[in-house]
Amino acid sequence: MERSLNLTELKGRVEARVESVRELTPNDAIARRLRELGFVAGERVEVVATGPFGAEPLLVQIGYTRFALRRSEAARVILRADAAS
Repeated sequence: MERSLNLTELKGRVEARVESVRELTPNDAIARRLRELGFVAGERVEVVATGPFGAEPLLVQIGYTRFALRRSEAARVILRADAAS
């Protein structure tokens, strides 16, 4: 049985593919913005680095673009477990 994991659980420099972005409320502005930035099903993503204090923020690369995400934002990005092994 496959297990989904979120972006905060992905080990550094391991490539995975986005499955979805979790919405916490109807018309969730953060989830919508993540999708606008490219966090859509099938896109490759990896954690490039983490911040020094509490591993915040995460430096995440999707395609050729890098973003700094709070852990609370990254936790909304659901990955395919099979692509992260």
